[in-house]
Amino acid sequence: MSTTDRKENPPFKTVEDLNHSPAREEKILEWWRERAIFEKTLELREGAPDYVFFEGPPTANGLPGVHHVQSRTFKDLICRLKTMEGYRVLRKAGWDTHGLPVEIEVEKQLGLNHKAEIEEYGIAEFNEKCRASVSRYEEDWRRLTERIAFWLDLDDPYFTYTPEYIESVWWILSRFFQKDLIYRGHRITPYCPRCGTPLSSHEVSLGYRDAEDPSIHVRFPVREDEASAELFADKPDGMSRSLLVWTTTPWTMISNTFTVAHPDLTYVE
Repeated sequence: MSTTDRKENPPFKTVEDLNHSPAREEKILEWWRERAIFEKTLELREGAPDYVFFEGPPTANGLPGVHHVQSRTFKDLICRLKTMEGYRVLRKAGWDTHGLPVEIEVEKQLGLNHKAEIEEYGIAEFNEKCRASVSRYEEDWRRLTERIAFWLDLDDPYFTYTPEYIESVWWILSRFFQKDLIYRGHRITPYCPRCGTPLSSHEVSLGYRDAEDPSIHVRFPVREDEASAELFADKPDGMSRSLLVWTTTPWTMISNTFTVAHPDLTYVE
């Protein structure tokens, strides 16, 4: 067969290009949306045992990222499995509306840089700004949620700042206390002097970096008096002595008035 014959009479039939996955996905999403498929999964399971799922929740005043796609994929997988097993899977969306991520975002909007400035601005007014900001990127979250085919009830979400949610957390803690599952302990916690609050591991990771703290060695001459004479009674006369002090907070030196020695510790001369 000549080249011309092959062009006019190709030996294979033209098939649909299967490489347009995004376009196919959009069609499927539109089909689900038009027929309310998610809602039907609840209607068809009316009367079946409930499997209740409360989302995350993410912070809605920040844009979603790739890591949210990964975690939501696993969440959706479990919910779909439970639906296939015969459960009525209630999927309730939620928004995390407390903590430093929300406060820091509002501080940036208001140009505040310290806790004292928040108090001067007004704690009640600042809290109201935080409440208003939590839904700033809700539409972006809706688009992501639908695009990754994550079935979720976004029209009736819960907010962690509501009294009902806060009371439910205290109720859970009271049950833990009644079952003797809560104990008092001690631990070292990262602390933010700017915010005036302890930090969670997540909050530390938002701005954690290695830093070199300044430190100095300071020489304090020992004053010659009865106390020092008694302290160094076994030493040769005429020997001048000083205390060598190391500090990581040199900016406090101007207010230091004396040094303290522990009677049970060993010092080297």
